[in-house]
Amino acid sequence: MSEFASEPSGAAAGGSGGLSANAYPLGLRLAGLRVVVVGGGAVATRRVPALLDAGADVLLVAPDLTPALRAHVDAGRLHWVSRRFAADDLDGAWLVQVAIDDPTAAATVSAAAAERRIFCVRADDRNAATAWTPAVTRYGPVTVAVLGGGDPRRAVSVRDAIRALLVSDSAGPGEPLDAPAGGGDRRGRVALVGAGPGDPELITLRGWRLLSEADVVVADRLVPGLLLDELRTGVELVDASKIPYGPSRTQEEINRILVDRALAGAFVVRLKGGDPYVFGRGGEELLACAAAGVPVTVVPGVTSSIAAPAAAGIPVTHRSVAHEFTVVSGHVAPESPDSLVRWEALAGLRGTLVILMGLKNLPSIASTLLAHGRAPGTPAAVIQEATTGGQRIVRSTLGEVTDAVTAAGLRPPAVVVVGDVVEVLGSAGLT
Repeated sequence: MSEFASEPSGAAAGGSGGLSANAYPLGLRLAGLRVVVVGGGAVATRRVPALLDAGADVLLVAPDLTPALRAHVDAGRLHWVSRRFAADDLDGAWLVQVAIDDPTAAATVSAAAAERRIFCVRADDRNAATAWTPAVTRYGPVTVAVLGGGDPRRAVSVRDAIRALLVSDSAGPGEPLDAPAGGGDRRGRVALVGAGPGDPELITLRGWRLLSEADVVVADRLVPGLLLDELRTGVELVDASKIPYGPSRTQEEINRILVDRALAGAFVVRLKGGDPYVFGRGGEELLACAAAGVPVTVVPGVTSSIAAPAAAGIPVTHRSVAHEFTVVSGHVAPESPDSLVRWEALAGLRGTLVILMGLKNLPSIASTLLAHGRAPGTPAAVIQEATTGGQRIVRSTLGEVTDAVTAAGLRPPAVVVVGDVVEVLGSAGLT
């Protein structure tokens, strides 16, 4: 099924009475306006982030959702109706995106949209649509949308050329950044790519270029959704989201997908939030590929352990304040026999302590650090969804941070920072 479904090669459905017509390019300002998305699979997973980024009031209608879409629902970013489409779902809507591959069901949505004079994007049949999505790239405040005269691949090719032009000033001379180590064909390979802490612009240039060449993308929940919106047509998107304390694919299944797709000749990008090796299980995936004889390229990513504090105005080190910082995982409670962290030793450090995946166990973590000598007045901060539009910051002390987080209603993903660096800059220079 074509992901760039909506660009017709001839007349749009219901448009010019069978006469060939060019598309009329238009930018939609959707802030606060209802947009209905029908379907909860891979196509919807790719399209919804851009609608949310535009500020749309998104209603998602589908019996089931991918874990990534469910994460948006759980975070309160969109409304979900857990059933099949009904015509009155379009009441009050300005736009509808049909993200299903059942032509009969899609036609039902199109008919309901036509009756209400609502533009309808069709993922299953671009010639039956009254609107279509172009190939899009974003670079700072610039959004480039390309229509390819009915050829989605041409649109993607032109889009990528424009993107390369926009970022060319930051690219150095020498071997192209998307070339595999040692040269040669990219097919039958895996790239472990760090997508960064949340802002889609914080992926590395090499990571973005590899992503633009992928045949298969296996993406985690914490991957910036707008990166998925820019995938070229025909890419297989595998949602490997791992919702904390919720549904997940096993790591073994993820390893199998990487190996199987690569052995079948595909270039597979394993897109992971942050950095592949910072609590990202990238090492396990590399070992699985190596055991199967699959070549692997590792592209480091900006880790949230440093980026989240930085986005909150907190340097993890600062002269005369902190000469060290320690990054630990808090997904296992300190009192658990499965914990590999020596919390009592961390309590005696003078530097900065950064805790990832520790929000659920924060009460236990804080009490353990206090019990082993860390002062209750030690500054502490918690940063939710760092570098994104949903970023929130709570500043407190180690003795009171648990209550402060509860009162603020913070939710994962969040990074906890403990140390004097929390107060060293205040709000100076933040934009």
